[in-house]
Amino acid sequence: MEFWDSNFGIFLIILAKCLAVTVGVLISLAFLMYADRKVWAAVMMRRGPNVVGVFGLMQSFADFLKYIVKEVVVPAGADKPVFFIAPMIAFVLAVISWAVIPFDNGWVVANLNIGILYIFAISSLEVYGVIMGGWASNSKYPFLGSLRSAAQMISYEVSIGFIIVGVLISTGSLNLTAIVMAQDGDWGLLSWYWLPHLPMVVLFFISALAETNRPPFDLPEAEAELVAGYQVEYSSTPFLLFMIGELMAVVLMCALITILFFGGWLSPIPFLPDGIHWFIIKVLMCFFMFAMVKALVPRYRYDQLMRIGWKVFLPLSLGWVVLVALFAQYGWFGGAYARWAVGG
Repeated sequence: MEFWDSNFGIFLIILAKCLAVTVGVLISLAFLMYADRKVWAAVMMRRGPNVVGVFGLMQSFADFLKYIVKEVVVPAGADKPVFFIAPMIAFVLAVISWAVIPFDNGWVVANLNIGILYIFAISSLEVYGVIMGGWASNSKYPFLGSLRSAAQMISYEVSIGFIIVGVLISTGSLNLTAIVMAQDGDWGLLSWYWLPHLPMVVLFFISALAETNRPPFDLPEAEAELVAGYQVEYSSTPFLLFMIGELMAVVLMCALITILFFGGWLSPIPFLPDGIHWFIIKVLMCFFMFAMVKALVPRYRYDQLMRIGWKVFLPLSLGWVVLVALFAQYGWFGGAYARWAVGG
């Protein structure tokens, strides 16, 4: 016990936690991508991956191996240091965002009191990887794609921020574990924040699609105009790092929706035990919704995308913050918007 209380022992514990979360998330990404492709295939009445492994379960690992062994092609006029740093930034920032995500009560790498602020800071930096990748390629099409992505991510970060502020007002804490515990009530799923904050659940979901460049808002990668966007000059492992970072950001948004509005690891039925299995089920359901949107909804024009972000979502989310502050201050609706005693 004395060893684990020493500085080196604490370092080993933190390292083991980081490795467990990173490896677990990366392995889950392989199967989530498989599930994503199967959903699209089912909607289009196709088979999807079904050859590599049983039911095609190893297809994602085969794709991973293909990217690893392929040749890395670098454009002649590219800024090579920045060209290789950009995908590493995109990947590393996507990984370290998971440090504050609680999978269960106490199951978190860093239970920061400013967990939401930490995620805001990391998500704001992720746009740099995209911009650097587009600029370092020394080609007009990747550069245009990176500028589109930067404008899109910044636009929808604003509305996402205001939506989360409404949840923070209700909870009285920036700690993600406290946000989940504030939703622990006698009514099960009816005690969660999705009910009092229902309009913002819809806005958050749509904003998350735009923030992560998912269809129908994948305009930075629109093949018709930009030849696949900011990563078009990338191949092999650098391209893989961009794609892993993008998919990891999607799963992170699913985890945030689960924590902020759907009770995290809490059971939907009061007499059933809470646990990490509920967190995983909720994240999978959110990811299924992401996949269905990609399969069903047609792509927007870029001017429509920006108009929705600035002229619709921003005023709606800002107005909701004012309303929630009013409801919380005066304890209206049975105190559903003021749970400081529980979550603080």
